[in-house]
Amino acid sequence: MDAITNKTRRLLAGVLIVGLPGVGAAGPSIQFGEEGYISLNYAVQMWLQQQDFTSANDSGDQTDFFLRRNRLTFTGQYNDYLGFYAQLEAGSDSKDGNDDREVFYRDAYVTLDYSDTLRVIAGRFKNTFSRENLEACLEPLTLDRSDISFTPFAGSRDTGVALWGNLADGALQYRLMAADGREGDEVAKDSPRLTARLHWSPLDPEYDYGYRGTYLGTQTVFTIGVAYDTQADVAYADAAMQQDAQDYEATTADMFFEYPTSAGTFTASAAIFDYSVGDAINGNPDGALPQNTELDGYYAKVGYLLPNKVGAGRLQFFARYDEAEYNLNSGLLDNTRTGAGFNYYLDGQKLKFTGEYMTVDFDRDHPTNVSLRDYDQFTLGFQMIF
Repeated sequence: MDAITNKTRRLLAGVLIVGLPGVGAAGPSIQFGEEGYISLNYAVQMWLQQQDFTSANDSGDQTDFFLRRNRLTFTGQYNDYLGFYAQLEAGSDSKDGNDDREVFYRDAYVTLDYSDTLRVIAGRFKNTFSRENLEACLEPLTLDRSDISFTPFAGSRDTGVALWGNLADGALQYRLMAADGREGDEVAKDSPRLTARLHWSPLDPEYDYGYRGTYLGTQTVFTIGVAYDTQADVAYADAAMQQDAQDYEATTADMFFEYPTSAGTFTASAAIFDYSVGDAINGNPDGALPQNTELDGYYAKVGYLLPNKVGAGRLQFFARYDEAEYNLNSGLLDNTRTGAGFNYYLDGQKLKFTGEYMTVDFDRDHPTNVSLRDYDQFTLGFQMIF
């Protein structure tokens, strides 16, 4: 690795943040020539989860042990400017008795880093819309992300190209993305999905494409972000007659704060969301239109990392509150989630245990689907990154 330039090392950190931030030193690396190399990482999250229902039509309690995430990642540089990232996933293996999940490419993209102010990502990678989606799933504050952080179309990832960079010594960051968005026979017109995001970090900057849910007291961070997401003619409000084409629009605003002190490290984060497809979901839409297309929601989460070790590791407590309103004429699906738990770090994010207890309360119980009625959930997780 000695022949790798300082610039390449910086670029590696920026590339890794999309999938495995903060673990660039993990795993073996093979060098190719004076500038090229490839690095290999493996990461696994094992969860033991208890819920008050077994399935949509079974109200019996369930205890399930499964692999929430199970990933093999290849990261490298072709030269000092051109890099790549590929991540194989077999997530949720053994969840609900579904064993031997298929392996697929969760991410596959190339990067062009001309300068810190001008960088390009092309391929399949994380949507640049919401902060929590961009927070690394292997470096969260709470157990996992909220569903409201995922956009109705393409979920957490999309295929396209993004232009991004840092300005004012990293205090400002911009992102512009064009991607596939919703495709298929149901769309009124196959238009590109366009996303713009801007954040401001007046204290320690967040330089990378992705974020972390906690920096474990290594940085003093205050970041405010806003984003806009749109795609024209994604659905007909009257699919049977193929009339009344509607556009998709979404906005979000978010805040992240982490402040280390001699008494411990304090973390706080919050975001609001507004998704809309012209109220098509309450008309006569196609059957594939997601039910979260008229969603309004928000989350708030806090954390406290003790200043000293507890036994062999460090202990962090967290709590979160989520509220989601789907604005369906039926009044179903609207819910609030309240959770609290802990992270016990034996070697930072590379080796840790997480425990979380969550209650899910629905404004109106679903008449037939018991998974959409009030329930409690407890999860104990183990994470290892190599």
